Amino acid sequence: MANLNSLSIIFSKFYLVRSLQYFILIISWFLLLNTSASGLPTIELRINKEVVRAEVANTPDSQQLGLMYRKELADSSGMLFIFNQKAGHCFWMKNTNLPLSIAFIEDDGRIINIEEMQPQSEDNHCPKKSTRFALEMNQAWFSKRKLGPGTIIEGLPKP
Repeated sequence: MANLNSLSIIFSKFYLVRSLQYFILIISWFLLLNTSASGLPTIELRINKEVVRAEVANTPDSQQLGLMYRKELADSSGMLFIFNQKAGHCFWMKNTNLPLSIAFIEDDGRIINIEEMQPQSEDNHCPKKSTRFALEMNQAWFSKRKLGPGTIIEGLPKP
């Protein structure tokens, strides 16, 4: 009888450990799906019929680094900048190797204006009015899809 109880305890511990391993694996997989290679969280945005997977820059450090030093950006990928306060947040391209387009966005998701930005430029690119959101994409991404001021971006976090 003692051997049977010992076996029962061993099997129970084995299944508990195995269940815990599966749980950790599932949680890790979920976290990987919601973060980028840079370690930043990601968000899925919808613009008309387009789906964009954007890294989220919502801290001063991630906003300052932005897409600097990147060598490539997948076609429907970008970076969403989320600021705590509405302001005239301007952008430049110092240490950025990729030509980019930036859309400045109202809290309701409406694009205010889009600017084209050249690599390694220190020219300022600013919204036409105060905003909390900006979305950087590969250059001409918006124009190729005929997206412009007034277009709605869905999936933005609520202020």
